[in-house]
Amino acid sequence: MEHLRDVMTSDVEFCTPDDNVYEVAVKMQNLEVGAIPICKEQQLLGMITDRDIVVRGVAEKKPNSTQVTEIMSENLITASPDMSVDEAAKMMAQKQIRRLPVVENNKLVGIVALGDLAVHQGTSDEAGFALSEISERPEVHH
Repeated sequence: MEHLRDVMTSDVEFCTPDDNVYEVAVKMQNLEVGAIPICKEQQLLGMITDRDIVVRGVAEKKPNSTQVTEIMSENLITASPDMSVDEAAKMMAQKQIRRLPVVENNKLVGIVALGDLAVHQGTSDEAGFALSEISERPEVHH
């Protein structure tokens, strides 16, 4: 059985609470990612996604200079590096999470994206089915 530490991205770029929405958007563009963790001294405070920028920023007519803490998602669901890949896949499906921060000793040590698990050879059929549930509309769920 493989664990998240075996499949997670461990070199995670992040922003700080002092950064603004524009800086996060530029970092997303440069890294070609849709989410950036917000950390202070490696402690995970929140996550800001491209959707957060659109829904909580642009749609609410907030300026690009808005601090990330005003629009980031907080109270995140996280995993430990020792969590099994199957357990993480099931949790991600149940909670409708596309990106799962991996935390150890209150510090961000990695991130696992839905795609990381979907292409992982060791993911069980059951977990693979659960992952497919994340991408479907709620009325299509089995």
